Amino acid sequence: MLISLIAPIYNEEKNIQLLTEQIDAVMHNNNYNYELILVNDGSKDHSLSIIKEQATLFPQIRYISFSRNFGKESAMIAGLNAARGDCAVILDADFQHPPERIPEMIHYYEEGYDQVVMRRDRSGEHVIRKFPTQLFYKLINNAVDIQLTDGEGDFRLISRRVIDSILSLKEYNRFSKGIFEWVGFSKKTLNFKNIERFEGQSSFSPKRLIDYAIDGIISYNNKPLRLCFHFGALTMTLCLLYILITFIQIMRHGVESPGYFTIIASVLFLGSVQLFGLGIIGEYIGRIYYETKGRPHYIISETNISKNELQENVRTRI
Repeated sequence: MLISLIAPIYNEEKNIQLLTEQIDAVMHNNNYNYELILVNDGSKDHSLSIIKEQATLFPQIRYISFSRNFGKESAMIAGLNAARGDCAVILDADFQHPPERIPEMIHYYEEGYDQVVMRRDRSGEHVIRKFPTQLFYKLINNAVDIQLTDGEGDFRLISRRVIDSILSLKEYNRFSKGIFEWVGFSKKTLNFKNIERFEGQSSFSPKRLIDYAIDGIISYNNKPLRLCFHFGALTMTLCLLYILITFIQIMRHGVESPGYFTIIASVLFLGSVQLFGLGIIGEYIGRIYYETKGRPHYIISETNISKNELQENVRTRI
């Protein structure tokens, strides 16, 4: 059995050497046959040169380097495309995903689970980080047709048929948390303690969290569009009701106060509703625009994997 380990890399020069050494120790201590796929996502530091040095020391390392930063979603897809294993483990390079838990994940895979998901235990996490994350999941689960679990992320083992199912999805805009849930299959969930980064700073900012939430909401349903329709119908009903009440008051008591305040408030309110609705429609149209372009998820500038092998891996899954 071959196990593919996939680690997206972005400005992780201080972590790569220790990561490869720890993974090699864990896998060899448990007599696992493995390959480690490091995907350099346009790092601006010396990550690529360190990856290449480690590849000369560990023959199990296969690396892919992008021409620029395409994002973690693209890095994961590149790793899955290159994976030759019977299963794959996706983990971060900053040690927030502990490599020592990999044998436990493999154990449950051998028991027959197609997805072994590591769920982050958020106890003790700072409220500034915990609150927006909880709000994110609540918003997502109320807006989409699939249900996501707080703490479940990319750190997981997936079987070959899950890998092939994910790679069969050709959409350009990808939301991995939703994709993992959408493809289904049997799942085992394990908890792990929240761990601080070993070195460096996280590239995940509040702005990226908001963008990620928008991607999740837009990618999996048309509920926002339907919500705009219902909200528009509600505001129209309220406006008609207000007009009727105002007309009755005028007929009974005459005009007692100038109506410019009501007119301005109504125009501003309805205008903001229209702009909000146009923004949602624009998000959908923008995604359609990118989908119709048919651009690749990434461009490879350098790799130690043969071009024929990469093409064959993709071809066998189309």
